[in-house]
Amino acid sequence: MELISNKSMELKHISTATDEILDYINNRRHGRINSLRTRWPKFNRCCMGGIEANTIYTVCGISGAGKSSFANSLETDLFELNTNESFVVLNFNLEMLSSRQVGRKLSYKLNKTTSELYSSSSTDDTYKVSDEDYTNILKHAEKIKKFSIYYVDCPGTVDEIKQTIISFKKLEEMKNKWLIIILDHALLVKGNSITSEREIISSLQRMFMEQKKYGRTTIIQLSQLNREIEDKDRINNPNLHYPMRRDVFGSDSLFQTSDYVIVLHRPEILGIEDMNYGPKRLPVKNMIYLHILKAREGEPKVLSFINNLKYNRIDEVDPYNIINI
Repeated sequence: MELISNKSMELKHISTATDEILDYINNRRHGRINSLRTRWPKFNRCCMGGIEANTIYTVCGISGAGKSSFANSLETDLFELNTNESFVVLNFNLEMLSSRQVGRKLSYKLNKTTSELYSSSSTDDTYKVSDEDYTNILKHAEKIKKFSIYYVDCPGTVDEIKQTIISFKKLEEMKNKWLIIILDHALLVKGNSITSEREIISSLQRMFMEQKKYGRTTIIQLSQLNREIEDKDRINNPNLHYPMRRDVFGSDSLFQTSDYVIVLHRPEILGIEDMNYGPKRLPVKNMIYLHILKAREGEPKVLSFINNLKYNRIDEVDPYNIINI
């Protein structure tokens, strides 16, 4: 079929799309196409085996819920658990210095708080790095240096982020590589003086939707919840504890473009009493709940984790030994 206008969009016959999905199914079953595993088995089961190509993951939460630590440890695990896969991470690290992100990776691997790593006290030897500790730090740092991660520290506009992604994909190192884009976080993307935050997020989502379709590209973006979840009436009513679609800032555009919308939630931050979270009265103390509000290829789920954020990680809880979600 010939289209006359030179502004017409590209057509694809259903037979071509059918052949593409058959190739995908066949390559998945033979292990030629795999998702990138995380160290969280329940998360992997809910997300097509882990992190998948041509997919947008949106991770939200209130301040202190552990979003950045989740993304940081996820990034580290992808390299350590998927050594046979060829991928590169482009990390738009807009909230903190990239060196501090590396510090969090060392905290995660060494089971030390960043206060301990940075010798935060000049008088207490408990918070000083010994020569033996520093030797161990150097050993892990050498491993981290080999990860194919590139940071962008300075905030930019949606167009600047887009141009950076396009230029990065053209690099020789990216030839035949899977690109994983991490953005921390969406509300730090720059706009002009008359552009609202919601307009910026909407523009960002349109750009991400476009970029995820070129080559093997995965996008993991972090964003915020609005303040409604902190309302006293909701805190006092267990039936309203769980985060909902409307709690996600810019939810209309984020839900439309994202394949997965995930909320990390620490109910103890809101003062919810222990053994009183949600309709099932789940435990609160030292718990983080991962609410999958949208899964394009699955059903919404609630996963339970132990809070180990002092070491910049969260650990899955066995639901049969601790709590049956």
